[in-house]
Amino acid sequence: MAENDDSTLDLAALRAEIDSLDDGIVDLLNRRAAISIGVGRTKKGSPDTVFKPFREKEVLERLAKRNPGPLPESHLQAIYREIMSSSRRLQRPERVVYLGPEGTFSYFAGLEYMGRSAELTPKANFEEIFRAVADGEAELGVIPLENSLQGTVGQVVDLFMLFPVYIHAELYSRITHFLMGKAEFPADVKEIHSHPQPLDQCSGWLKNNMPGRTLVPTSSTAAAAEVAAKRGPEVATVGHIRLAERYGLNILAAHIEDLPDNWTRFLVIGPRPGTETERDKTSILFTVPDKPGALAEVLDSFAGRAINLTKLESRPLRGEKWKYVFFADLECDLARMEYDSFLASLRERCHTLRILGSYPTGPHLGAGGRQ
Repeated sequence: MAENDDSTLDLAALRAEIDSLDDGIVDLLNRRAAISIGVGRTKKGSPDTVFKPFREKEVLERLAKRNPGPLPESHLQAIYREIMSSSRRLQRPERVVYLGPEGTFSYFAGLEYMGRSAELTPKANFEEIFRAVADGEAELGVIPLENSLQGTVGQVVDLFMLFPVYIHAELYSRITHFLMGKAEFPADVKEIHSHPQPLDQCSGWLKNNMPGRTLVPTSSTAAAAEVAAKRGPEVATVGHIRLAERYGLNILAAHIEDLPDNWTRFLVIGPRPGTETERDKTSILFTVPDKPGALAEVLDSFAGRAINLTKLESRPLRGEKWKYVFFADLECDLARMEYDSFLASLRERCHTLRILGSYPTGPHLGAGGRQ
């Protein structure tokens, strides 16, 4: 009996210590919030965005180096993403548009990267996102640029040609799929609803584990989850794990994608170039003169400055038959003064050249916010 009393006393003492620490954390968070409000007052009237991706990356990396444990680095970063999200909101609310509806992979990518204090607003298609940012309806937009399995979203590259927006940040989000529904067991499911892309990415698993089920394509994974919630145990959906909590669904099977190493690269775009002084990458759009060796000259100029190209892709140039525009990612910050003369010579070699933005290398966020 005495031993149980000692254990109870020990637990009470530990909980009291946690309560004391929580009190201190709340005090510190409020002190930090007061400073954030002061920063917002200082920036009042500035057209610059509150979102500073390199500064946030710097904060996360500094804290990770300082972290002695046992708190895992991924937990620390998740906590601080929310702290920085709150800080941005206190300085000045910023509307962030994404490909909706709420509950899509774009929504969860924005939520994990921008934090829950961001004002996330859905748009029906990519053009609406670009237009909202270009017209000032939104301060930022989150768009998927490419998938590690299915390649570049060509429409997004085309829209960079039409709208004067700039890249501020990138993030990589792991795409993993779950089978969810009101059923208690997968055997109870008769129909599986989802967006065509998840159905395709899980086609092998579904064929082997759910044979004979009717697959129903929908406009989004969120719309499919809503159907599964309303229709009962005979209908299931495939999508992001957080849809289960949002729509009250059971997890019937986890990680059902046929190829597990599936990532989507998202970009954060704004109406003006970012103003931070330290960036890792630059994205450009360019066309070349219609003459032999024109593209080779441009590529040779990058090699001559030891600039690595991590992406190079061509797209048909709208309104001109058999003409192409090139999208490229460069491992450098072309906005730095040391590249001024190189940039001038590059413009001479290109027919047209547009710098889409310089920005920090993005984090890799797993489904559910895990690093």
